[in-house]
Amino acid sequence: MTDAAGKVYEYTTESGADTIEVGRKLAQLLKPPQLLLLRGDLGTGKTTLVKGIAEALDAAEADEVTSPTFTLLHEYDGTQKGKPVKLYHLDVYRLEGERQLETLGLDELLTPDALVLVEWGDKFKSIRKRATGEIAIASTGGDARKITVTLGE
Repeated sequence: MTDAAGKVYEYTTESGADTIEVGRKLAQLLKPPQLLLLRGDLGTGKTTLVKGIAEALDAAEADEVTSPTFTLLHEYDGTQKGKPVKLYHLDVYRLEGERQLETLGLDELLTPDALVLVEWGDKFKSIRKRATGEIAIASTGGDARKITVTLGE
């Protein structure tokens, strides 16, 4: 991350619906251009959180947002405060190295109107260096989650 001295927000959720609601709230905090690492074990709700962000930006309905595990990248067009915004949701779990990562064209995605959310991005030094923040999701038992959001200044 570029600036560890950013703002930190913490949320606790009890269900998938709660996680979607946190995503809706987060959408108001995110300011393009931004690249955020989505961290969390398999099944902790990274894609569920993106559903709420996409809904809040009028980019997609929650049930239209799916994990990009096999396609690597999903792109949504939305609006934020009356301005167009691009939401990119990436999952780089299946990529083996920086060379494969280059084929995604990450630099081209980082336009002034873009919010780029990358699952498993912490695997790659080049993504960690570009990141302007991080969303970490941890299971606290059952469907409960602790969501910690760190946004650089």
